[in-house]
Amino acid sequence: MSSTTQVMPVDSSRERLGLFLGFVGMAIFGGTLPATRLAVSAIDPIALTAMRAAIAGLCSLAVLLVLRRPIPPRVLWPQLVIAMLCVTVFFPLLMAFGMQTVDASHGGVVLGVLPIATALVAVAITHERPRPLFWIASLAGAALVIAFALRQGGGAMSVGDLLLFAAVVVSAIGYGFSGRLTSCMPGWEVISWVLVIALPISIPATLLTMPSDIMQIPAKPMLGLLYVALFSQWIGFFAWNAGMAMGGIARVSQVQLLQPFVTFALAALFNDETITLQIVLFAVAVVATVAISTRTRGQKASATQPPLAPD
Repeated sequence: MSSTTQVMPVDSSRERLGLFLGFVGMAIFGGTLPATRLAVSAIDPIALTAMRAAIAGLCSLAVLLVLRRPIPPRVLWPQLVIAMLCVTVFFPLLMAFGMQTVDASHGGVVLGVLPIATALVAVAITHERPRPLFWIASLAGAALVIAFALRQGGGAMSVGDLLLFAAVVVSAIGYGFSGRLTSCMPGWEVISWVLVIALPISIPATLLTMPSDIMQIPAKPMLGLLYVALFSQWIGFFAWNAGMAMGGIARVSQVQLLQPFVTFALAALFNDETITLQIVLFAVAVVATVAISTRTRGQKASATQPPLAPD
């Protein structure tokens, strides 16, 4: 009896710390779109994508060497390469081009459906059979985002929306494979190896595309670059995955539902965007479908496939 009373406070404090770390990770990811919007105002999207991957990759390499982490087995390399192409190349590139034409708050609604897309990829990878309500909620979430994009675009889909939809697809694939790899190694190590594998691409691309007058770039775009490189691309995963490990995947992943609203707040603060009632209402509806799909996907799925937040 006495041993039980001693263990419970420890478990409780561990769960609270997990929730806190999950919130920190979610808040970091929530700043990705506003920071990208700032960065692309002065940096070409291709250069931004290359530089954020190179900076994060070099930091990852340093940490892996200092901690003497072993190279992943060859059998895992195909999955790491797929995750690398999706998470460090195509997703940030498509998102950066998209942020040239739409507001960060608009992108927050579109990317709000990313957890559903990631769950769909996980279902395909693991051959799960979710409940019918999962499919209904997933279709409803996708329909809401399409309706939002059409309404904002005056009845037509803008180029920015198409780019963001493509970003959702490739990101979901990348996060699905990254989530699968966390059963073999810690989440921070997965993203670090993904970034290191990308270095033979990101470093040459950086040298070829980096602005010649990079020291003349204004402070805000430079801060945006550093944010997406160090926090969105790398450190955010440390907090998010550690939080899920300590507080439980099912519980901590619910914190992700707040991410669109963090994006709204930061977009209003740093990008001077006006957050309309329409944007908020669509975001609430999308979040509701994400919550329903998460709860109805099945306990086995949530226990084995940790949902990763967008970077």
